[in-house]
Amino acid sequence: MHIFTTLLIKIIPLYLLIVIGYIASKKLNARKETVAPILIYTIVPFIVFNSVISMRLTKELLFLPLIFFILCSFIGLSFYFIGKRLFTDSTRNILAFSAGTGNTGYFGIPVAIELFGDKVLGIMVLGILGFTIYENTLGFFLTAKGQYTTKESLIRLFKLPTIYAFILAVIVNFLGVKFGDSYAAFAKNFIGAYTVLGMMLIGMGLADIKNMSYDFKFVFSTFAAKFIVWPLLTSFIVLLDLRFFNIYDHQTHNIMLLLSIVPLAANSVAFATELNAKPEKAALAVFLSTLFALFFIPIFSVLFFQ
Repeated sequence: MHIFTTLLIKIIPLYLLIVIGYIASKKLNARKETVAPILIYTIVPFIVFNSVISMRLTKELLFLPLIFFILCSFIGLSFYFIGKRLFTDSTRNILAFSAGTGNTGYFGIPVAIELFGDKVLGIMVLGILGFTIYENTLGFFLTAKGQYTTKESLIRLFKLPTIYAFILAVIVNFLGVKFGDSYAAFAKNFIGAYTVLGMMLIGMGLADIKNMSYDFKFVFSTFAAKFIVWPLLTSFIVLLDLRFFNIYDHQTHNIMLLLSIVPLAANSVAFATELNAKPEKAALAVFLSTLFALFFIPIFSVLFFQ
């Protein structure tokens, strides 16, 4: 019960950022159309680059992003084809993106540190990289297909800097290039901006909703993906590793499970905004899943992380 109440108290400030984003949009005319590109094209690539150059990379750890990229792609594609049967507009595209990823960074990192301490940050970031690569490759492509042709979607995909930041960071890491303390202090500023702007973006998306009646099919589909399919598939992979492969330790298994239960990605709003793929619908679904996670994650933690 102590874990439940402690986590609940620590998570609440993230929800205050959503409220601040909502107020900023309503009263200060702050626009998600401005914040979304800042996150996608500047802050996220820098976070990826800095995280990769700052850790000791092993074959086993480098395999972790691949595991999550495959999971993201499988679930995203599955719900893309399911969405074709449920929706006739670009809703199916943002469903595919939303189903395949989660709020692993803005929401997941603070929760991971509270649950397991700072020592898990490196493992957490590597897992998140799998989600980030999906978001900026197949996820972006599936979302863009709602408004653009295949050729136009691919062109916009290759303009995204995150994948290039990851490749460059791996090269820098293996070359052993070191940056000074001044760089480390500077890099910390981006981590704070990442969480603050990412959570505020949800509130800004909510502020633009003209009609609070929501699409039950879309909300149910995203919840099924995020809170049923993701935990089941990830638990299956953890059990396979425990029984047959023994690649990862208990701490890594916990991080894998945590990554599977975070709410819908705030980046769903960012990408839906950037590609004009039902951003208001995405914002409401993300907000509802984030409310649900306020209690779902502490309960899951009590049951499985003690």
